[in-house]
Amino acid sequence: MLVIIGYVVVLFSVFGGFALAGGHLHSLLQPIELLMIGGAAGGAFLVGNNNKAIKATIKALPTLFQGSRYTKALYMELMALLFEILTKARKEGLMSIEGDIEEPGISPIFSKYPGVLGDHHLIEFMTDYMRLMVSGNMDAFQIENLMDNEIETHHHEGEVPVHVIAKMGEAMPAFGIVAAVMGVVHTMASVGIPPAELGILIANALVGTFLGILLAYGFVGPLASLLEQKLHESTKIYQCVKVTLLASLNGYAPALSIEFGRKVLFSTERPSFLELEEHIKQSKAAKL
Repeated sequence: MLVIIGYVVVLFSVFGGFALAGGHLHSLLQPIELLMIGGAAGGAFLVGNNNKAIKATIKALPTLFQGSRYTKALYMELMALLFEILTKARKEGLMSIEGDIEEPGISPIFSKYPGVLGDHHLIEFMTDYMRLMVSGNMDAFQIENLMDNEIETHHHEGEVPVHVIAKMGEAMPAFGIVAAVMGVVHTMASVGIPPAELGILIANALVGTFLGILLAYGFVGPLASLLEQKLHESTKIYQCVKVTLLASLNGYAPALSIEFGRKVLFSTERPSFLELEEHIKQSKAAKL
């Protein structure tokens, strides 16, 4: 929603300011210039990226128009789930959670937290490392190193559409110049026409440069910045799971383990100690 609002503000500010200054808006309506800039950018997008990057970028675009799903409520649900599963493992032994992590979809514990269960990648991340904990064949340092490598891989994959869109934004002004040059060539080829018509052709040519810069800095470039912010948000939840499981693996009680996880969250989503404690108590009461 904010993306749409931002675009409206950009359009209103630029074109509204131009109109207030006495400009004629119809002179900026140059569909051919847009075709040249957009077509060249689209062609360069196909040339400069492999199938994986193209698919990742197309998949990421709809998320730009959606709000963040990484809210305080989701993190509280995640930490309540971790507390419950770690408490069970501490009381009944690690082998007691084997059934839960093998089939989380039908687990009585995981089923209580649909927000977390709906994230397939997060569930896979959690259950994979809980399975390693159950096996008992790896120490905390080995698991931490493996977690870091997986989180880094996730981050690198998420950076692909960020870089693709950023490169497209950087190319827009250049394609705008190309469109302007083509307009100048057309103008020079028509040098024998009356000055009034010649002036219109020159104005049309200059619109290409204007559109290229506007599209770059007002529309495409900000999308790359937004995607990068969303990537950092999606990475943080894995870091929360990581430090919680490692704290448990190092012998800390579940209540302290989830405190480790709470501390790594961004301040905008981090629940207070009392908020989290109350949420866990409510989850226990619901279980009873």
